[in-house]
Amino acid sequence: MESPSLLNSLRGFADGLVGSAHDRLELLAVELQEEKYRLIQVFIWISAMVLLAVLGLVFISFAVVLFFWDTARLAAVCGLAVAYVLAFIASIIGFRRCLKSHPKPFAATVAEFQEDRTCIRAEH
Repeated sequence: MESPSLLNSLRGFADGLVGSAHDRLELLAVELQEEKYRLIQVFIWISAMVLLAVLGLVFISFAVVLFFWDTARLAAVCGLAVAYVLAFIASIIGFRRCLKSHPKPFAATVAEFQEDRTCIRAEH
């Protein structure tokens, strides 16, 4: 038969384990929600930028080609094409920098689990 102190110790350990898992799952849920909001926000901003950029480029391109219609229509179209390609490359570089500046998803949850593992190892 088990002693009451051993049973109480096992109950305390199980309670601590379940409580720790509960806390970590709550943290994970909060981080999932934050990540969802961030992704929606990024999508809205990107959509707005793309729409406005396309509208601006269409009208500017049309104006430039009309301006050079009689003298250098082909040069105007080629110049615009080169400018668009360079702008596209610059936007890719900027977007990659933006993605790198954000913290990794679920970094707080991973850090908490790492702290738990460190504490468990230190007790042995």
